[in-house]
Amino acid sequence: MSPIPRPPAQWRAEAASAVARGERFDRFIPGFLLDSPISRLGFWYGRTVGWIWGSLWSTGRVERRAGLWIFRGMPKWTFPRGGSCVGDCFLTGDLPVTEALLRHEAVHARQWQRYGLLMPLLYGLAGRNPLRNRFEIEAGLEDGNYVPRGA
Repeated sequence: MSPIPRPPAQWRAEAASAVARGERFDRFIPGFLLDSPISRLGFWYGRTVGWIWGSLWSTGRVERRAGLWIFRGMPKWTFPRGGSCVGDCFLTGDLPVTEALLRHEAVHARQWQRYGLLMPLLYGLAGRNPLRNRFEIEAGLEDGNYVPRGA
Protein backbone atom coordinates (compact mmCIF):
# COMPACT_ATOMS: atom_id res chain seq x y z
CA MET A 1 0.00 0.00 0.00
CA SER A 2 1.51 3.34 -1.04
CA PRO A 3 1.78 6.13 1.54
CA ILE A 4 -0.95 8.76 1.56
CA PRO A 5 0.40 12.01 0.07
CA ARG A 6 0.36 15.14 2.20
CA PRO A 7 -2.43 17.46 1.13
CA PRO A 8 -1.82 21.11 0.18
CA ALA A 9 -1.67 23.57 3.07
CA GLN A 10 -5.09 25.14 2.45
CA TRP A 11 -6.99 21.92 1.83
CA ARG A 12 -9.37 22.34 4.78
CA ALA A 13 -10.59 25.75 3.60
CA GLU A 14 -11.06 24.45 0.05
CA ALA A 15 -12.90 21.40 1.36
CA ALA A 16 -15.25 23.53 3.47
CA SER A 17 -15.91 25.70 0.43
CA ALA A 18 -16.71 22.66 -1.71
CA VAL A 19 -19.20 21.33 0.84
CA ALA A 20 -20.88 24.75 1.16
CA ARG A 21 -21.10 25.04 -2.64
CA GLY A 22 -22.71 21.58 -2.81
CA GLU A 23 -25.24 22.49 -0.11
CA ARG A 24 -26.19 25.64 -2.05
CA PHE A 25 -26.57 23.57 -5.21
CA ASP A 26 -28.85 21.09 -3.39
CA ARG A 27 -31.38 23.91 -2.82
CA PHE A 28 -32.13 23.83 -6.55
CA ILE A 29 -32.94 20.10 -6.57
CA PRO A 30 -36.69 19.56 -6.22
CA GLY A 31 -37.46 18.12 -2.80
CA PHE A 32 -39.43 15.18 -4.19
CA LEU A 33 -36.17 13.84 -5.67
CA LEU A 34 -34.25 13.74 -2.36
CA ASP A 35 -34.75 11.06 0.30
CA SER A 36 -37.93 10.01 -1.43
CA PRO A 37 -39.48 6.99 -3.09
CA ILE A 38 -37.91 8.26 -6.33
CA SER A 39 -34.41 8.42 -4.86
CA ARG A 40 -34.98 5.02 -3.25
CA LEU A 41 -35.66 3.54 -6.69
CA GLY A 42 -32.36 5.03 -7.88
CA PHE A 43 -30.60 3.54 -4.85
CA TRP A 44 -32.06 0.09 -5.61
CA TYR A 45 -31.02 0.45 -9.25
CA GLY A 46 -27.49 1.33 -8.06
CA ARG A 47 -27.51 -1.71 -5.78
CA THR A 48 -28.58 -3.91 -8.69
CA VAL A 49 -25.83 -2.54 -10.94
CA GLY A 50 -23.30 -2.96 -8.11
CA TRP A 51 -24.40 -6.56 -7.52
CA ILE A 52 -24.21 -7.44 -11.20
CA TRP A 53 -20.80 -5.78 -11.70
CA GLY A 54 -19.44 -7.24 -8.48
CA SER A 55 -20.76 -10.71 -9.29
CA LEU A 56 -19.19 -10.61 -12.73
CA TRP A 57 -15.72 -9.53 -11.63
CA SER A 58 -15.20 -10.32 -7.95
CA THR A 59 -12.72 -13.12 -7.35
CA GLY A 60 -12.64 -12.72 -3.58
CA ARG A 61 -15.02 -13.12 -0.71
CA VAL A 62 -18.38 -11.34 -0.86
CA GLU A 63 -19.63 -10.30 2.55
CA ARG A 64 -22.09 -7.99 4.30
CA ARG A 65 -20.48 -5.59 6.80
CA ALA A 66 -21.47 -2.18 8.15
CA GLY A 67 -24.58 -2.18 5.96
CA LEU A 68 -22.55 -2.70 2.79
CA TRP A 69 -22.15 -5.55 0.34
CA ILE A 70 -18.40 -5.87 -0.13
CA PHE A 71 -17.08 -7.39 -3.35
CA ARG A 72 -13.35 -8.09 -3.08
CA GLY A 73 -10.73 -9.21 -5.54
CA MET A 74 -12.05 -7.02 -8.34
CA PRO A 75 -9.60 -6.31 -11.20
CA LYS A 76 -8.19 -2.78 -10.88
CA TRP A 77 -9.81 -1.61 -14.12
CA THR A 78 -13.32 -2.40 -12.80
CA PHE A 79 -13.35 0.38 -10.19
CA PRO A 80 -11.68 3.77 -9.68
CA ARG A 81 -9.16 4.60 -6.94
CA GLY A 82 -9.22 2.17 -4.01
CA GLY A 83 -12.81 1.11 -4.56
CA SER A 84 -16.23 2.33 -5.54
CA CYS A 85 -19.60 2.40 -3.83
CA VAL A 86 -22.59 1.79 -6.10
CA GLY A 87 -25.82 1.78 -4.13
CA ASP A 88 -24.70 -0.13 -1.05
CA CYS A 89 -22.18 -2.32 -2.89
CA PHE A 90 -18.52 -1.60 -2.22
CA LEU A 91 -16.43 -2.84 -5.15
CA THR A 92 -12.73 -3.15 -4.35
CA GLY A 93 -9.55 -5.07 -5.02
CA ASP A 94 -7.25 -6.79 -2.55
CA LEU A 95 -6.40 -3.94 -0.16
CA PRO A 96 -7.54 -4.33 3.46
CA VAL A 97 -11.09 -3.21 4.17
CA THR A 98 -10.74 -1.39 7.50
CA GLU A 99 -13.46 -0.14 9.82
CA ALA A 100 -12.50 3.42 8.86
CA LEU A 101 -12.89 2.64 5.17
CA LEU A 102 -16.27 1.00 5.84
CA ARG A 103 -17.42 4.17 7.67
CA HIS A 104 -16.38 6.19 4.61
CA GLU A 105 -18.18 3.89 2.17
CA ALA A 106 -21.30 3.72 4.37
CA VAL A 107 -21.61 7.50 3.98
CA HIS A 108 -21.49 7.03 0.20
CA ALA A 109 -24.26 4.42 0.47
CA ARG A 110 -26.32 6.95 2.44
CA GLN A 111 -25.60 9.54 -0.28
CA TRP A 112 -26.98 7.07 -2.82
CA GLN A 113 -30.14 6.77 -0.70
CA ARG A 114 -30.51 10.55 -0.58
CA TYR A 115 -29.78 11.34 -4.23
CA GLY A 116 -30.68 8.12 -6.06
CA LEU A 117 -29.73 8.26 -9.72
CA LEU A 118 -28.63 11.87 -9.31
CA MET A 119 -25.66 10.55 -7.32
CA PRO A 120 -23.41 9.55 -10.25
CA LEU A 121 -24.19 12.81 -12.05
CA LEU A 122 -23.61 15.02 -9.00
CA TYR A 123 -20.47 13.09 -8.06
CA GLY A 124 -19.11 13.59 -11.57
CA LEU A 125 -19.88 17.31 -11.44
CA ALA A 126 -18.07 17.53 -8.08
CA GLY A 127 -14.85 16.49 -9.83
CA ARG A 128 -12.14 13.86 -9.52
CA ASN A 129 -10.07 15.68 -6.91
CA PRO A 130 -11.22 14.19 -3.58
CA LEU A 131 -10.03 17.28 -1.68
CA ARG A 132 -12.61 19.31 -3.66
CA ASN A 133 -15.31 16.67 -4.12
CA ARG A 134 -18.04 17.34 -1.58
CA PHE A 135 -19.12 13.69 -1.50
CA GLU A 136 -15.63 12.49 -0.57
CA ILE A 137 -15.25 15.29 1.97
CA GLU A 138 -18.60 14.46 3.58
CA ALA A 139 -17.63 10.78 3.71
CA GLY A 140 -14.39 11.65 5.53
CA LEU A 141 -11.12 12.19 3.74
CA GLU A 142 -9.10 10.50 6.48
CA ASP A 143 -11.38 7.43 6.59
CA GLY A 144 -11.21 7.23 2.79
CA ASN A 145 -7.38 7.34 2.86
CA TYR A 146 -7.23 10.60 0.91
CA VAL A 147 -5.33 12.47 3.63
CA PRO A 148 -3.22 11.12 6.49
CA ARG A 149 -4.79 11.03 9.95
CA GLY A 150 -4.35 14.33 11.71
CA ALA A 151 -3.30 16.19 8.55
